[in-house]
Amino acid sequence: MPIIHVQVIEGRTDEQLSKLMERLTLAAAESLDVKKEQVRVLIQEIPNKHWGVGGKPKFKS
Repeated sequence: MPIIHVQVIEGRTDEQLSKLMERLTLAAAESLDVKKEQVRVLIQEIPNKHWGVGGKPKFKS
């Protein structure tokens, strides 16, 4: 059972996250020759103040 864990900066819509889950599932199922029902996708949203870029928090502009 493939498990895909993705971390993203918070702020995406539910629709965007659903689309990401769907596409990751399809890619894993095709690549690994498993059924879609066997693929698990976990998305963890990280607050932008907890996401560092170049040593500084990534704030929305």
